[in-house]
Parts: sequence; structure tokens; C-alpha cells
Amino acid sequence: MQFVNVNGGVTCFADEGPRDAPSIVFINSLGTDFRIWDAVAQSLTGRYRVLRSDKRGHGLSEMRTGPATMADFAADLAALLDRLQIARAHVVGLSIGGLIAQELYRVRPDLVVSLILSDTAHRIGTLESWNTRIRKVEIGGIEAIADGIMQVWFSRNYYVECPDAIAGWRAMLTRTPLDGYLSACQAIRDADLTEQAKQIRVSTLCVVGDEDGSTPVALVRELSRLIPGAAFEVVVGAGHLPCIEKPDVLSGLIDAHVREAAA
Repeated sequence: MQFVNVNGGVTCFADEGPRDAPSIVFINSLGTDFRIWDAVAQSLTGRYRVLRSDKRGHGLSEMRTGPATMADFAADLAALLDRLQIARAHVVGLSIGGLIAQELYRVRPDLVVSLILSDTAHRIGTLESWNTRIRKVEIGGIEAIADGIMQVWFSRNYYVECPDAIAGWRAMLTRTPLDGYLSACQAIRDADLTEQAKQIRVSTLCVVGDEDGSTPVALVRELSRLIPGAAFEVVVGAGHLPCIEKPDVLSGLIDAHVREAAA
């Protein structure tokens, strides 16, 4: 774990693996930190340079003043890549991370070799659904929505059979800084990348858990159809976070995609 001040705030990150290997960059989902990628990163760091970081207002990264847009999150990541002298990378984005990945391609296509868009979309939710969530969190804190979030994050089997793990991931969610969580919710609410998705011209893989209750299979399939030439894969037995429930499957998909994109 390391820290660096980029784009007006301190970012927490982990930069592992051989420096002369192809780079893979991971972007977290809403209400999580980069530990969600631990098992995936462990399986890839022998062959790749693996960068994980906490977006602003999440994990141990500082919140910046004022509301954030998807362009702000992308600018933060671009600044981190520039600081670490990562000129080109395969970018893996989960949920809001997938939106950030798409936005990074729009503003800095020079940085992106390929995209792996996990459990995400061109537009997530509706204005009404996000405003409702924001109001609930403003009144009752993240605790007010935590139980419901756990049920859409994870498959039924994982939720029932792994209560200790659920308690841990729930603690990660509820300990997310409130201002960081709300800012990210507002950025997702305001983001419609439908037209941007049609302009993506790098090799792209769209992945979704078959029990994802946040960005369902049909929605992620729709994203894959918007992106010219995108591949689409369903991870069986996973919810919104295949990186936690099925890390070996997801790692294999990422590895195969990166190898093909580099061929």
C-alpha cells in the first residue's frame, strides 16, 4: 500500500508485479476499496504489473472539495497512471469502475490498450432510483441501506453460506466515508455513456455475474452490443462482485482477454 498526491488529493494504491510486464489497472465499485481485487491480483501479479487504487472518497483516498463527475474520477486515475509512468494499460472496471473506465477511454484513449467491463453498463439506474438512495443515506447513513446492498452484491448461495464474509464486506461498505459515497452516487446518477460506448475502438470484454442484482445480465449484454466487437461472458454463481465470489474464473477471463488483445 502506497500514497501519492495526484490531481489535488492523496490517493491510496498498490502497484505490484514486474515493471516490464503489461499493465492491468483495476477500478473498484461503489462503497468498496481495492481489497475486493485481492484474490484476482494475487493470481495475475506473476505475469503482469497490477495497479489497484481507491477512488476519491473511498478506502484511504482523500475526498476532494465539492461534487465529483465521472470525468473527475477518470482524471484522478489518469493522473495516477502518469505519475507512475504507466503509458498503456488494460483497464478493468467494476460497476462505477466500469463507467470510469469508459470515461478514461474518452478523455485519454492513449492510456487504454483494452477494456474489461465487469458488472457495469453505459447507464446504471435511473434519476429517481439514485435520488431515492441518496436521500436514504443522507438521513440514515450507509447503514440504512447496507443489508439490501449485500443481497444484490452477492449470489444467494454466498449470502447464505458465508455469513462471516458477508459481515466483513458489509463493514467495508458502512465504513466508506459518507461524503465519498454520496459524491459517487451523484456521479453515477448523472452519467449516461450510451453514445460514448458506441465510440469505443479498443478490444473490450463485458462480464457479469448471473445473479447480479445491481447490473443484471440483460443490462450488461446491452452494453456489449453497443461497443463494436465487444465480447460478452456470464460468470455462473456470482452476483455483482465476481472478483470476490469467483476470482479464479474472472482472473482467467481477464488473462485470456489481455493475451488476445496483445496478440
